[in-house]
Amino acid sequence: MKNDLVNELASVKVDMVEALSRFGDQSVNTIPFEGSWTAGQVADHVLMSASAVAGALKGPVKPADRDPKQHIQLMSDIFLNFDHKLKSPDFIIPSDKPKDKQALTNALTETFDSIECSAASGDLDMICTAFEMPTLGNLSKKELIWFTIVHTKRHIHQLKNIADHLDKQNIEKPALH
Repeated sequence: MKNDLVNELASVKVDMVEALSRFGDQSVNTIPFEGSWTAGQVADHVLMSASAVAGALKGPVKPADRDPKQHIQLMSDIFLNFDHKLKSPDFIIPSDKPKDKQALTNALTETFDSIECSAASGDLDMICTAFEMPTLGNLSKKELIWFTIVHTKRHIHQLKNIADHLDKQNIEKPALH
């Protein structure tokens, strides 16, 4: 399962960067419709979440006293149900300040690389004790990595939706090199 997690994480990193690349410097900070975040805010939210996971994976751990995959299916069911709107915890709500697309892309890549490194080494069945997931508590390394995957997939879907809305409004596109 370790190799599968590492491969899936690498794939979702590429997909996230690719989804963000659809936006130009103006459109990344454009609200596509009422009640939506901008693409930059979505990317910043993913970055804040992934950064918390990266830190937790490097923090203190304890041996699992339960199945270290216990919450994986539940997280998939929650985060991959695109018909259900979720509320973000306050600590990862992005600010309204304009975002720099290149800086976000670089930070996302670096953070996902850090998570990939953690995923490729060590015992993924260990429970991370430095961070508690709202409603679920402490998660295993395996679960935290899986959370990062499904949470990012959810927001890749959201970025595609935002891009489609902006395309219909003819909002500026990134320059092709």
